[in-house]
Amino acid sequence: MTSLEAEQWLHSLPHRTRMPGVDSARALLALLDNPQQRLKFVHIAGTNGKGSTAAMLAAILKESGLRVGCNVSPYVVEFRERFQMNGEMIDPAALGAVTAVVRQAAEQLRRDTGEWPCEFAAVTAVALVWFAQQQCDIVVLETGIGGRLDATNAIPAPEVACILRIGMDHMDMLGYTIPEIAREKCGIIKPGCTVVSYPGQLEAAREVIAETAAAAGCELVEPDADDILPQKGRPLENRFDYGGYLADLALPGSHQQRNAAVAIEAALALWRRGWEIDDDAILRGLRAARMPARIEVVSRDPFVVIDGCHNPDGAAALASTLKKAKLTGLAGVMGMMEDKNCEETLRALEGCFAHLYTVTPQTAGPRALDTEQLAELARGVFPRVTVCDTAADALELAAEDGYEGTVVCGSLYLASEARALFGKE
Repeated sequence: MTSLEAEQWLHSLPHRTRMPGVDSARALLALLDNPQQRLKFVHIAGTNGKGSTAAMLAAILKESGLRVGCNVSPYVVEFRERFQMNGEMIDPAALGAVTAVVRQAAEQLRRDTGEWPCEFAAVTAVALVWFAQQQCDIVVLETGIGGRLDATNAIPAPEVACILRIGMDHMDMLGYTIPEIAREKCGIIKPGCTVVSYPGQLEAAREVIAETAAAAGCELVEPDADDILPQKGRPLENRFDYGGYLADLALPGSHQQRNAAVAIEAALALWRRGWEIDDDAILRGLRAARMPARIEVVSRDPFVVIDGCHNPDGAAALASTLKKAKLTGLAGVMGMMEDKNCEETLRALEGCFAHLYTVTPQTAGPRALDTEQLAELARGVFPRVTVCDTAADALELAAEDGYEGTVVCGSLYLASEARALFGKE
């Protein structure tokens, strides 16, 4: 099986089955000799910040001399991004070989139950089989949606469970209130682990996290947002002090300082549990960690930033960064999914763009919101709105109109399309 065939087969599987994702994954992993039982984990859930926090923590652990698996969702540019070991993507040949093994197990599951595993359960199985083959010392594992019923929750109790910022997203699956969503995310908390929560968590979420940790008999670490002290630097430079750690982040944005505090506390929790992690490794890891489409500067002339924010919390974080960096006279290029909270996401960016160019993400399929519909929603928020078809069209128009810079945002699909235009493959 080639890597392309592997990706195509995985994408051909149903998004949902009668079994919840966690049960689908357990059944599939049982046919694969339960590779998760041979691994140690840090499990990460939350509405925003999972990928960035996973990248920072994985980099810290790599700098500590460990063999570190990192499984992220979704990918931005290439499917193989989902499976990383010490910062390197899985080799195409290995992806094909491992997926072939998982496919055999999936076919057996279908014969036994009459049902294929769901796509995310199979993707999770590929990751865990590969990590076990690579003899990873520890795996940083990011949930897909939620936590309690997520396919990644087929793992045993992690060393550390991180609960990142909880907000309103995927409400049709997780619930329509913060406590409901928090309960789903907290499903990754299991007896024996240390729990690290996001600094400045909403009180309604914080209460659920504290209750769940106490019920499981887990140590709960709650970093204080007031202990995060930003340091002066150039626009989009990101320096801060947290508990004596004077850190430089490659990832811009003040919200990343809070994500970094979670990564630091997770690393310290592992140290308390006997893992060899030193202070210099923490600082080196924070400095080394990078993520595509997280307030990513892809061009200086013209000045273009790409961010994958696609919900109100993510948009608010982007807006805060742009305003703190005093970046004005900007154009915005946006394309969104129709199942997202588009109106509130647009409102969160109010005041950031002098001119908004709307597009339809070309690679998103039927979920993409039509550019005309997005423009209609945006006209009450931004002073000027222009309808375009593609990211290339919008970026060309923005450059011709003479704005000081352009920010592309609203969807990871759009972010991937825009990155490709700047050779970020």
